[in-house]
Amino acid sequence: MSRTCIIGGGLTGLVQAWQSQQAGHKVTLFEANDTVGGVLQSERIDGYLLDYGANTLSLRHQKVARILGELGMLDRSIDANPEASLRFIVRSGKVVSLPHNLGSFFSSPFLSPLGKLRLLLEPFIPKGKEDEESVAGFISRRLGKEALDFAGNPFLSGVYAAKPESLSLKYAFPALQEIEQKHGSLFRGMLKSKKNPERLSKSRLISFASGMQEMPNRILGLLPAECVQFKTRAIKIEKVNNQWKVTSQSKGSQKTKETFDQLICAVPASKLLDIEWKGLVSKELLPILAEATHHPLSLVYHGYDRAKVNHPLDGFGFLVPEVEKRNILGTLFSSTLFPGRAPENKVLLTTFVGGERQPKLANLEDSKLHSLVLKEHQQLLGTQGRPCFQKIKRWPNAIPLPDAKMGDRQSAARDLQEGNNGLYFTGSHLCGVSLPNCLEADIA
Repeated sequence: MSRTCIIGGGLTGLVQAWQSQQAGHKVTLFEANDTVGGVLQSERIDGYLLDYGANTLSLRHQKVARILGELGMLDRSIDANPEASLRFIVRSGKVVSLPHNLGSFFSSPFLSPLGKLRLLLEPFIPKGKEDEESVAGFISRRLGKEALDFAGNPFLSGVYAAKPESLSLKYAFPALQEIEQKHGSLFRGMLKSKKNPERLSKSRLISFASGMQEMPNRILGLLPAECVQFKTRAIKIEKVNNQWKVTSQSKGSQKTKETFDQLICAVPASKLLDIEWKGLVSKELLPILAEATHHPLSLVYHGYDRAKVNHPLDGFGFLVPEVEKRNILGTLFSSTLFPGRAPENKVLLTTFVGGERQPKLANLEDSKLHSLVLKEHQQLLGTQGRPCFQKIKRWPNAIPLPDAKMGDRQSAARDLQEGNNGLYFTGSHLCGVSLPNCLEADIA
């Protein structure tokens, strides 16, 4: 029986462990923390259910649905409240709804009349020629500067906590680049993509009754109990005669050495060089593989009596364009999204602060961070008084950005794998940060 070692129990590492077990391998997974899932963490406090990483999973493709079905997660999933289909942005200091049908496109103040006209000209814009175009350049070229400022910029801050100027179209949204090259227009391409057999007939926005951590916990339950070694770090990896000798250590224990036929490294890029690597071909590529851009992000959770919030909270939440010069990136209406996120007659708001736009704000002390968010919500949502519940979750290295360096990381991973038989790398710094990407990640 082939022995496979997996380092890192985030979602990608867990999926690889499960797939290796399904293939008949004897699997050992080293996880430095006392729980699996990486950033997919959920916690219930005082009747509020908090997700510290992703809050939703967008289910659009057959392959992801098939994987979730095989994991037994589809039957456990819950769909977002239909009200969550409504999205908001801030414009001129007010929370305004984004269009959700043709009529609302013309009535919504999300863009000026000239901005909407420029958007409608998209099918007549010629294809781009830049292979390394930024997301900002692509949106501005195809949809106009106003669409970049009031759609692209806030959307990218919500997904990556980053500016569109910093992101590579090729790695952040390869599907958009492919649509443009194949169809010449995003509008035409998206209409045709609805007929793609790989897409589900109807997309779903899902979570789970106990939050998003239920997904990695479910995968953990499918693995043998002895498979996962918690609070254990791989501190040294050595290639010996086409096998992999791994030295691991738990807190307060002696070092342990084991030999494996395959090694799958799924640790975050920022942790890759904490491991001592010996005997690798092309070892000089490891620093390139480890070089991922991150920015600090803080998640601020506020609970209110429902009567103390003037806004109807009838949607997914709102995002803040950079040109609005506010101190938050956006807020999710968490208790609107899914049931069970707040006690009866209470609401839960999840707010994002920092990122590339304002990294210093993410590092404010707790009291100042709460006060900052409180002031923003008073002005934008009409909240009254102080929240009856509050909590902060900080991510010093929040999201590995799909910038121009992502191609260098992927190339380094391929070269290292080709030169070292049985060695594989995976993780969100290579496959992308979306949950579908992590579920589908391939080590080949």
